[in-house]
Amino acid sequence: MPEYVILVHPSANRVYAASAPSLLRAELAVFGAAGSAGELSAAEEVELGGVGYVKFASPEPLSEAEVALLANLSSLYALFELGDGVLRPITVRPLAKTDSDLLTIQKYAGKTNEQFTKLLLNITLLATDAPAAWLERPLRLLDPLCGRGTTLNQAVMYGFDATGLDVDGKDFEAYEQFIKTWLRTKRVKHTADSGQLRRNKLRLGRRLDVEYSFDKDDYKAGRTRRLTYFNADTLTTDELLKPGSVDVIVTDAPYGVQHGSHREAGLARSPRDLLAAAVPVWTRVLRPGGALGISWNTNVLPREDLVAVLARAGLDVREGGPYEEFAHRVDQAIVRDLVVAAKPA
Repeated sequence: MPEYVILVHPSANRVYAASAPSLLRAELAVFGAAGSAGELSAAEEVELGGVGYVKFASPEPLSEAEVALLANLSSLYALFELGDGVLRPITVRPLAKTDSDLLTIQKYAGKTNEQFTKLLLNITLLATDAPAAWLERPLRLLDPLCGRGTTLNQAVMYGFDATGLDVDGKDFEAYEQFIKTWLRTKRVKHTADSGQLRRNKLRLGRRLDVEYSFDKDDYKAGRTRRLTYFNADTLTTDELLKPGSVDVIVTDAPYGVQHGSHREAGLARSPRDLLAAAVPVWTRVLRPGGALGISWNTNVLPREDLVAVLARAGLDVREGGPYEEFAHRVDQAIVRDLVVAAKPA
């Protein structure tokens, strides 16, 4: 049985770096459970030559398709085949349409770790009815609480069409300035239009529409990707997007009021209230067979309560095994976990 080891990608965040090997083990198990990378053995942390790795085995040598999928593991830095006392490097080519500085340039308080954002997106993609389709064609992603766009940027890295909503005007302005500057600096062919967002003569907020391509010939031929940001209440999601129009919904639930809904009286001040109101709205724009992934602070919302919200919305929650091994400490007040659920096809 061929054995492999993964060198874990270093993280500038010391706390996340400590959790990364165990998170990678759980992520690897989900890749195997999804049937997308064969039947992988239980991963374990090992030390070779004083360096830590994550080790796993496969019944048969990894195929090109399996390596192509595993190359996108969120904390994978290098992949080796283990044998006869040597490490044989395996070439990995992660799905990355542009430079990683798109993810790392922005620095601000409360930013979700880039590796965790990729992890959450990966686990959500694997919960869809076509868990490997994202390697072959662009999907449509929605982050209905998008903040300053970390998830949107990861979607751009994967070559997806991406839409975000956030009620915070400062976050909208910061992201608009960042993405326009980044596109110009990288000399990416694009158009970027922003203005008022109205429905039925009512002002809902503002919008940013970007159409771009990293290939000039594709841009000229109209083969472009779209990035849209609505500075609007997340409870208007189903007014702004068509039913069944997105493949995956990925979001980091808030720890305060800044992403709240103001459609009701005042802001929704707890993740429980916000998600109870918003998940049914989000589900309406998710296609049958698509999946929803949410990360949140378990100190303010127990897992079973969030699972109940998702189940009431008619979603099939992935439970047990590696799906319940992603909880990790962020700081003294935050223990972050994730949950994914699929919309029945």
